[in-house]
Amino acid sequence: MHLFPKIPGKAVVVFSGGQDSTTCLYWALRVFDEVEAVTFFYQQRHHLEVEAAKQLAKNAGVRHHLLDVSVMNQLAPSSLTREEVPVLSAEEAREGLSKGELPSTFVPGRNMVFLTFAGILARQVGAKHIVTGVCETDFSGYPDCRDMFVKSLNVTVNLAMEESFVIHTPLMWLDKKATWKMADDLGVLDIIKNQTLTCYNGIMGDGCGTCPSCYLRRRGYEEYMESKHGTDCERV
Repeated sequence: MHLFPKIPGKAVVVFSGGQDSTTCLYWALRVFDEVEAVTFFYQQRHHLEVEAAKQLAKNAGVRHHLLDVSVMNQLAPSSLTREEVPVLSAEEAREGLSKGELPSTFVPGRNMVFLTFAGILARQVGAKHIVTGVCETDFSGYPDCRDMFVKSLNVTVNLAMEESFVIHTPLMWLDKKATWKMADDLGVLDIIKNQTLTCYNGIMGDGCGTCPSCYLRRRGYEEYMESKHGTDCERV
């Protein structure tokens, strides 16, 4: 069976310019007949991701939509929407998760809003498919990254607009090691490594190295490169 089976039709990719959404963008380009991308600006701390997304979409030859949802900043206090709220280190975040606490970087309602607006845009541009890079296997404790949430919202969006959208989550059951492998299989490993912005502190490429997002990214990369080349591999 082909590694990336074709799906007829047009897709809208929820696109932040980070590792996961960029991998999904190239997955969508391989799978669908036509692809557009949508990025959301909510006055996020790591707002440079918007510029990264613009450039990545341009390089990929994809029509790019930028939607201003700044009201999210007003409604959803988080370390990603408030400069005075510190971004916890990966170790601090893991300790919080062990106590049942949501991460400081959790933006309440973010994926619900993003996917709902992506559905509205998809209807406008004639797309029946929506792609998002959320993942339940190797994630930071966000409830809106769970498969159950995505399936539930898919039903709600379809009922609300009398449509038959399909929300695709190609990374849902992959850990970061497998996500890096997918990028390699798609032929875009170097693009993902060097041109994406995953870091919560807004640092391109390898990032700050200490925030939870950078930790997961680095660990997955090292695990994948070790499996591919052995222990003498390039370290992030």
